[in-house]
Parts: sequence; C-alpha cells; structure tokens
Amino acid sequence: MYGFHAVQAALEAPVTRVSEIWLADERHDPRVEAILTIAASHSVPVQRVSRKALEQLVPDLQHQGCVARVKPLETLSETQLMALLADLTEAPFLLILDGVQDPHNLGACLRTAEAAGVHAVIAPKDRAATLTPTAIKISSGAAERVPFVQVTNLARVLKDLQQHGIWLVGTSGEADKNLYQADLTGPLGIVLGAEGKGIRRLTREHCDDVVLIPMQGQAESLNVSVAAGVCLFEATRQRGL
Repeated sequence: MYGFHAVQAALEAPVTRVSEIWLADERHDPRVEAILTIAASHSVPVQRVSRKALEQLVPDLQHQGCVARVKPLETLSETQLMALLADLTEAPFLLILDGVQDPHNLGACLRTAEAAGVHAVIAPKDRAATLTPTAIKISSGAAERVPFVQVTNLARVLKDLQQHGIWLVGTSGEADKNLYQADLTGPLGIVLGAEGKGIRRLTREHCDDVVLIPMQGQAESLNVSVAAGVCLFEATRQRGL
C-alpha cells in the first residue's frame, strides 16, 4: 500500500492490517507525524529510508514518501452482503458497478460512495477491477470503510436484491427517462456500467428502472466515477427531503 491517505486510513481501522511502514527520510511534516503517532499506538514498526528505496518497493507509482506492508483488504461475499442488509436500521443504499475495469475509477467510485452515504459497493469478480493498491490509494481511505462486495453472478444478486425490496435503477444514454424524473427514495441500488460500454444487456433487464443523465454540449458520456457522483448525490438529495 502506498500514499499517506491510504496508509493512515488502514492504521486508523479498529484492527489494523498494517504490519510495517517505510517513510521517506527527507520528509518532516504533519502528515509524517500523524503516521508516526498512530503507528506507535498500534506498535507498528516504521523505518526511515531513502526515496530511492521507496521507488524500488513500488516502482513507477506516486507513493508520496509513504509505503506500507499490509494484509489484503477483505471483500464481502453474497452471503455477507445479505447479512449486512438485514442488520441495517435504515433503507439500503447501494452502488452496483457492472464491469468497471479501471482501478482508478473503482477507487474514485468508492470515495464518492462513502461521501454519499452508500452502505455497500457491489461488483462482479470477473472482468472487473478489484481492491488493488491503486484503487485503495485513489479511494483516499474509503476502501477501508465502505464494504466492497464481489459476486460470482451479478444477475442473480440483482434478483436477490429485488426480492429484498430494493429498487434497482440502471443508467443508459438510451433511456427515455432522465435521472431527475426518477424516484430515488426508499431501498435503492444505483447500477452503473463499464467505461464506454455501459451496463450489459442482462444487467439492464434486471433493473426496475433505467435513466439517463441529461447533458449539454457534445459529450456522449461521463466518466463512471463522475456519473456515480451525479446519481448518488441526486439520490442523497431526494432521500434527505
């Protein structure tokens, strides 16, 4: 794991998964001090090393002067997802990503999902991004706090969610209704598709409603993480009224 936000978020978890930290010996600032303080509270060893040594640990990555060895971040199963939903005391709010393959986009979606109050992010296991170091860094700590569920059969899970009373709203540039005409209150799952391809046909068939994001200009589509922000915060606005 690399980057100050990602490492600090992992350290701040109730049970940290960080086992060792390397910091650039040239850095002496509040971000470094914060890492040192939290690491000491968990008895996590910290080494001061040269920037060259850090670059050897994570070649060609923007580590910012902070690298950590960590246990893998666990993802939830379908069974754990259903248990999570059963324990909620408010209407479920989910983000479902159908085949998003860019870890940068996954990380950005996780960050947006946390900010919007989403209870879990769901994605298929195959042909989709997972919690790589890049996704975790881009999430700015959200990957540590927002449950990420990887499922074998997304269509089956969508059907299960519907049986639990969750209204599924997909997105497509070919939809007849726009986002602001949709009812996004109550138990809800927002379904977004892969970069450039959108949601798959089978996924779309399992949605209760399909909407488009109205746009001006000549842009045909939005980056999936931007689309997530637009959709999730419209839902947050409606749910807060």
